[in-house]
Amino acid sequence: MTLLWRTHGAPDYLPELLSLHLPGLISRRKMLIALFLAAAILHIMGLIDDKRHLGPWLKLLIQIASAAILTTFGDIRFDFFIPYPFVTTILSILWMVVIINAFNFLDNMDGLSAGIGIICAAMILYAAFSSGQVFVSALLVILIGTLSGFLVFNFAPAKIFMGDAGSLLVGLLISVAAIRTTYFHQQDQAGVWFNTLMPLIVLAVPLYDFISVTVLRLAQGNSPFIGDQQHFSHRLVKRGMSRRQAVITIYIATACTGLGATILHQLSGLGCLLVFVQTLLILLIIAILERPNPVK
Repeated sequence: MTLLWRTHGAPDYLPELLSLHLPGLISRRKMLIALFLAAAILHIMGLIDDKRHLGPWLKLLIQIASAAILTTFGDIRFDFFIPYPFVTTILSILWMVVIINAFNFLDNMDGLSAGIGIICAAMILYAAFSSGQVFVSALLVILIGTLSGFLVFNFAPAKIFMGDAGSLLVGLLISVAAIRTTYFHQQDQAGVWFNTLMPLIVLAVPLYDFISVTVLRLAQGNSPFIGDQQHFSHRLVKRGMSRRQAVITIYIATACTGLGATILHQLSGLGCLLVFVQTLLILLIIAILERPNPVK
């Protein structure tokens, strides 16, 4: 197909804008095939799990396999500042699996996973669009539009539900977009590399929920894969919030950390470090405020 394109050019019936970007789309066909395949595998697994519960280790194995397809066949992996493909492959698989499960964990209240997905995707879209990345931007716009339409019916009181079939897919697409987005620009502030921290800052709240729940379960001697009522949202409800208030509070917290991340490429090394520290302090405030009062 690529040879045919180079020989005969774009067909006359295609719109000019599509003709402009079609060569780039064709050059990334392996990446797109890998993404469709991995997404289909996770979606089908989620559908099966929603109907009849699959074991956690089987689900984890399938998630790792899906991420491995993306990194090896699709060549979707982190590549900044690390010259060893094996290391970047392992880090990329770990990142994908963590973010996939983070959004799966967030699917514990009406509208939570979808709303957080919209906010995080919008922040990454800003970075991708600023870098002139058409295909990553298009993927994120489609994801934001899909989740926005879904959220209309998923926000409390929900008429439809996401389930594993949806939350796993949202996590996968956001993790892939975060990897493929360019954050480092040589012309910005003498090429400060700290702006590569943007995905961690944008996804700080989902990661906080994922890590805190996992630590709590392990500390109690429970499996981190067994669901319970100890998520960030549940802890806010125990503090007296309604479910709607808890969900909106988490939206706001995610936006607070994400907005700081959008200006990283304009800052010096010290400025980037301060944004990162600010994010940690926001999470610390959240941790303090959601902690139950000691019984007197």
